[in-house]
Amino acid sequence: MLCFFVATAQVQSGTYSVVLKTLLSHSVPEVSVNELNPTKNIILLDAREKEEYQVSHIANATYVGYKDFDLQKLMQFKKDEKIIVYCSVGYRSEKIAEKLIDAGFSDVSNLYGGIFEWVNQGRPIVDSADQSTEDIHPFSKTWGVWLTKGNKVYEAK
Repeated sequence: MLCFFVATAQVQSGTYSVVLKTLLSHSVPEVSVNELNPTKNIILLDAREKEEYQVSHIANATYVGYKDFDLQKLMQFKKDEKIIVYCSVGYRSEKIAEKLIDAGFSDVSNLYGGIFEWVNQGRPIVDSADQSTEDIHPFSKTWGVWLTKGNKVYEAK
């Protein structure tokens, strides 16, 4: 069953907000960057491609990918655990969140604005060695325009 949620999560840029309102289906609950505390008891899933994740990600995030997403790899998690999925802007993570909900996970949300909004608000990210970094993979030059902070890196080291 597919439901639609009223978008209440916000991003700082009005133009970015307009893009997200039309890009996303708003088919899963959304959380804003201000609502996400990665030190709380949550499962944080990164739905970007491996190269993007290797450049940087939110600390303690688990890579799940998008093109190679495999639901079976998440079956070690309890279906009632709090899960927040993110990608660059929220589109891919919304699709992965839909799959999790369809599989019976009951507390799944999409990070509104994705890791781009996380970085744009000055929040920390880590590299593949879990060291603090300013580097971030912007997916493409087209989507990278929504990334206003950090060092844009298009290839993993």
